[in-house]
Amino acid sequence: MIETALKTLYDKTMEIKYTCFGILVKGRVILKKRFFRLTPPRILSLGFACIILLGALLLMLPISNKDGAELDFIDALFTATSATCVTGLVVVDTGTHFTVFGQIVLMCLIQIGGLGFMTMATLFALVLKKRISLSERLILQEAMNQSSMEGIVRLIRRVLLYSITIEAVAAALFTIRWSFDMPFTRALYFGIFHAVSFFNNAGFDLFGHFTSLTAYVSDPLVNIVAMLLIIFGGIGFIVMADVVDYRNRRKFSLHTKVVLSMTSFLIVFGAIVIFVFEFTNNKTLASLDWPGKILASFFQSVSPRTAGANTIDIGSMRQASQFFTIILMFIGASPGSTGGGIKTTTFTILLGAVISMIRGKEDVVMFRYRLAKERIFKALTITFLALMLVVVVSMLLSTTEDHNFLMILFETTSAFGTVGLTMGLTAQLTVFGKIMISLMMFIGRLGPLTLAYAIGPKTEKELYRHPEGKMIIG
Repeated sequence: MIETALKTLYDKTMEIKYTCFGILVKGRVILKKRFFRLTPPRILSLGFACIILLGALLLMLPISNKDGAELDFIDALFTATSATCVTGLVVVDTGTHFTVFGQIVLMCLIQIGGLGFMTMATLFALVLKKRISLSERLILQEAMNQSSMEGIVRLIRRVLLYSITIEAVAAALFTIRWSFDMPFTRALYFGIFHAVSFFNNAGFDLFGHFTSLTAYVSDPLVNIVAMLLIIFGGIGFIVMADVVDYRNRRKFSLHTKVVLSMTSFLIVFGAIVIFVFEFTNNKTLASLDWPGKILASFFQSVSPRTAGANTIDIGSMRQASQFFTIILMFIGASPGSTGGGIKTTTFTILLGAVISMIRGKEDVVMFRYRLAKERIFKALTITFLALMLVVVVSMLLSTTEDHNFLMILFETTSAFGTVGLTMGLTAQLTVFGKIMISLMMFIGRLGPLTLAYAIGPKTEKELYRHPEGKMIIG
């Protein structure tokens, strides 16, 4: 009797064991399938990674480097990442190290990275008159940071049209100006390269010796065209389309109003701050005439919109100006643009939430529109993730790079914001430093939230809510 009972108990125990094992195995298979499911954020991440790797291999070829100079894999990967993520940080000088072939590779990486590889793929599909599938529309929606797929292909057509038109006009103006300083064919090549670089908010230039546009600090045409390219590329294609349609609609969307007003404020306020801080600095503004001072102040206010070009030496600026530039770089450009950073809209939402809290109001209201709580939480999440990334990477680099902390913080923020401005640290980075800065450029281009969605499993909708708790704050 007891023996029979023990045998039955053993059989039941083994049955439960195998049942649990089966559930566990099945759960692992389901989890694995969910994790490796190619969602739009994961496709974007993998797409950019593949383009970077291909670009690095092309830059390592002897045909890409002048006079038989070699470029090791880490430096090639860093440069390809900088170009694809439209940053502009370089470990070798673009104008003196690379051949025309290497420079064209960089220009193609900048164009693909700025507009997005899915936008370029859509261009070929439209040329070949192929249908854009539902999955491709979902990826385009994620790439353009849109809330719905409605009109996404029409938006892509506009993106391509605006980009080609703006770059062509800017290239022509640059060519005319630089034809006075160099042969016409060279001026034409310089005009096309810099129009692509500046519109896509990359900081690459061909003037050599890491000088950027310092030789044209007081040149009105070069400064104005370059600033307009940076601004157009930084406000986003959605805003451009809204501005073009204003004649028919007679009104702007809330997004466009916020982007235009905050961008204008940051540019003007930034120029005033830099002008005040650098007015008596002999190494930057003091030696320039009044028009030169104003142009340089505005250019250095526009450039942290994630452009990376400079007309004065960043390393010679006062620490107050350098730290203020870090703040501008952290804010960055606008959503749906070629730039990085936490974005002007995110900063505006945070500012609006703070003002509403101080005034004792529950809702955040902008231009007579109330913002959803979900928008505020998303802005807080993006800002917190970005801040943590910059802080952690800066702390890590401070242990491996033998430089002062402000220089390291500047470099890290520049990489995250895909800006490309530097105080001179880039060329002196260790291998670990190059890898970390490359990762920051990659994360900054995709966006920390997109990358988090790409890495993490798909979240399930909550079936229940916990009881509300109270906690003392402040």
